[in-house]
Amino acid sequence: MANHASAKKASRQNERHRLHNKYYAKSTRNAIRDLRNTTDKQAATEGAPKVYAMIDKLAKIGVIHKNKASNLKSGLAVYINKLS
Repeated sequence: MANHASAKKASRQNERHRLHNKYYAKSTRNAIRDLRNTTDKQAATEGAPKVYAMIDKLAKIGVIHKNKASNLKSGLAVYINKLS
């Protein structure tokens, strides 16, 4: 357990940040899942920029690595392009 005031504050902040990051990461995973379950190309094309923005935000704030963000976006683009 933290003994100093600054360590206690850091512990509180870490918990808040962890929950915040967890919320946005889960929301993004759900959006990716919904996009991948879409079989309509037009709907997928319209929804893709929103999901891309969510992925980019996760990479920007450091929840996921920038290369992982690129891989996720690339995989979604491949999926959307294969839809007929």
